[in-house]
Amino acid sequence: MSDKIDTKALRKNKLQRKGEKDLLTGDKKKRGVSDYWLRPVAVRSYILIGLSMIIALFLFPSILTRPDVYRLGDVAQRDVKASQEFLIEDNELTEKNRQDALRTVLPVYDFDPTSGSIIARIKESFKTARRSLPDQQSGAPVQGDLSTENDEEKVDNDINRDEPLKTQFFESLDIVPDDGLFDILMKSRFPPEVEKNTVSLVTQIIEKGVVNNKLVLMRQGGKGITLHNIQTGKETEVNNLEVFLDLAEVRSHISAQSEKLLRSMSPYELVQASQKLAIALIKPNITANIRETELRKDLAWKSVKPFYFKVKKGEMLVREGERIAPEHLLKLTGQYKLRKQNEMLGRAPAMAILILLLISATFIAVMAKNRSVRFEMEVKDLCFAALTLFVVFLLVVASNFVAYEIARSGPLFSPRALLFAIPVASGAMLISIFQGMNVAIGFSLVVSALACLVVGGRVEFFIYFFITSLVGAHGVVNCRERSVFIKTALKIGLLSVVLALSIVALYGSVFSMEALVAGLAAFLGGILAGVIATGILPLIEMSFGYTTDIKLLELANLEQPLLRRLMVQAPGTHHHSVIVSNMVEATAESVNANPLIAKVAAYYHDIGKMKKPLYFIENQKGRENKHEKLAPSMSSLILISHVKDGVELAVKHKLGKEIIDIIKQHHGTSLISFFYEKAREQTGKRGDKSLQVKEEDFRYPGPKPQTKEAGLVMLADVVEAASRTLVDPTTARIQGMVQTIINRIFSDGQLDECELTLRDLHEIARSFNKTLSGIFHHRIEYPDQVKRPSSERQGMEPGDTGELGRKKRENGSTDQLRAEDIWTKRPEDEEESRENLKRLGM
Repeated sequence: MSDKIDTKALRKNKLQRKGEKDLLTGDKKKRGVSDYWLRPVAVRSYILIGLSMIIALFLFPSILTRPDVYRLGDVAQRDVKASQEFLIEDNELTEKNRQDALRTVLPVYDFDPTSGSIIARIKESFKTARRSLPDQQSGAPVQGDLSTENDEEKVDNDINRDEPLKTQFFESLDIVPDDGLFDILMKSRFPPEVEKNTVSLVTQIIEKGVVNNKLVLMRQGGKGITLHNIQTGKETEVNNLEVFLDLAEVRSHISAQSEKLLRSMSPYELVQASQKLAIALIKPNITANIRETELRKDLAWKSVKPFYFKVKKGEMLVREGERIAPEHLLKLTGQYKLRKQNEMLGRAPAMAILILLLISATFIAVMAKNRSVRFEMEVKDLCFAALTLFVVFLLVVASNFVAYEIARSGPLFSPRALLFAIPVASGAMLISIFQGMNVAIGFSLVVSALACLVVGGRVEFFIYFFITSLVGAHGVVNCRERSVFIKTALKIGLLSVVLALSIVALYGSVFSMEALVAGLAAFLGGILAGVIATGILPLIEMSFGYTTDIKLLELANLEQPLLRRLMVQAPGTHHHSVIVSNMVEATAESVNANPLIAKVAAYYHDIGKMKKPLYFIENQKGRENKHEKLAPSMSSLILISHVKDGVELAVKHKLGKEIIDIIKQHHGTSLISFFYEKAREQTGKRGDKSLQVKEEDFRYPGPKPQTKEAGLVMLADVVEAASRTLVDPTTARIQGMVQTIINRIFSDGQLDECELTLRDLHEIARSFNKTLSGIFHHRIEYPDQVKRPSSERQGMEPGDTGELGRKKRENGSTDQLRAEDIWTKRPEDEEESRENLKRLGM
């Protein structure tokens, strides 16, 4: 491996770190609209809303799917029951009722009972005609012998002279001119007797009522008509339509009055004139009011309410194998329309809101309780929880359908007995493994409620699913072996049998076929939960990048390729990492940290040193210090780069997010004090005040440790490196060194963002002292060692106490502190140490 320094890459890394620091601490740039809507909080909201809507649609599948379409005469493929109580309109019966209502509406006819206008015209016409006669002023008699020749000639001459009189006479009467009738009236000089008899005939007929065609009236009226008097507004129902006269009957009736008229008037020609004039004057005074009739029919139509019949919930609409009749088709269509309308507009949105509130409330409660791990659940974690919830929900839906299909084939047991085989607990087991018990409890609550809705809203099944999910989640909390899944599956299976038999006993007898089937199904469901969780576990690890305890145990194997490379290329770093791992593993449990994560992270925390191993003192073994020829700023860049290089190697080898985060955080933002002071000294010697050494250029980019495990690795890393500088590592010296280093890191604020308390720091110091004392325990001096120099007896090579020893101590490894900084005892240092110990509570 080449040890040449890529200065360009180092400077680029420095600029990148500066940009990251500016992003964290500098002026915040204004977010765009797209950035605002893609914030983690917004994305989490989208996930919860989308999940709630999808689950609501699956709870009401008729929104997206159509049921079996039947036509008249088809054979039903399955039993169909009413899912809810609803009303169905009987269109045929409603139409029949409306037709009956229409038949009760009688045709409306307008009746004008008065003949005043006709009589007035008759009188006015006769009066005008008599006035217009030529000899009206002579007082000549109008009666006499009309058969004489002279008189006939005289009358003919008068008619020819009074042609305008004829026209005026018939126009005033509003009848068709009749020459014969006018001649008779003219000859008789429009006698008052004709006028009187005509008025009498017209009055008699008008009062009885005249229609145009009696046959049409009988056909339209049917059972009768409503006679509306246009003068008084009174309406009369007339059932006997024979009382009315049509025009033919009017002529017959008037013709039959000849003898009666002859008694009061002669000659016969005048009688005929009266009759003929009356027939011409009489017109129908009973006419059909079509508009009023139609209005009354429309009102009667609308007044008839639709006829409905009620279908009860659970009522059998059609049985399997039965032919579809009109009434079946009517009920099936009514149920489909009602369900689609209700579910689309009301039930599905309402259910989506309820599910959203349930998931959101659980999410908030879990995050509040899980604050010791992280303040906010990451989008990836929420995606995994939502996907697991949805998959388990689909599994429940499919299992419910299969259970009902199997139960239909035999009447020995109900579908309820098979529902105990649904492996709902598998989801809670996976959540517990990857996200912890607290999240698994919230997940169990939500998934049990949804499963209860799918199987019909039975509370006993909610209890069944919830208890089995909690047992499954608790059983795999500390899962470090595959056999844990099998043991947990057996526990779930046995508990499920007890729960299933208890539920069956609520509705029937324990000594029945259904109880036997329920017990077998419950045990099978427990086994399936373990099998599903075991099989899908590796897939989830690869898909979401999670790191389980099982994977951590695999990574902890020192035969891993990455650790073997570290041992070959950087043996000193490998040895250092092994000791750090022992220290954090022995300490983790006492501060409620995860020992396995801390141990594995300690193995890999310095893997970035493999790229430039000879620039770190633990790998030099007496070789020349490469930092002697480099500027302090360049040396600091080399040292800082091992964090970035380690992260890249960890990502490449898929070590998992937890390990990668600890690699990033194990130096925090600590200061590389040796090269910082060296740079200041060099700047001071030059006397150039324009060259100022910025402390931030000699600090690691961070972030600071965010978890107890990261803080523990940081402390162990620095303490172990500093312990190598001890000349005489007695117990007292080790204890003083540990306390000083912890105090320095604490005072620098490197532990501000993790949750290590003062009590935890006390436990860490005590455990580190115990571990390091065991490593540096005193050995018996053998005879051949008595004559060896003390420097060799202390594990140092000859010459290390001089300049070479100084160079080793000043070799830029940021993991090591100078022994002089720790053990050059001054009174003020001892006083400060005591004060710091008091401040740390030790």
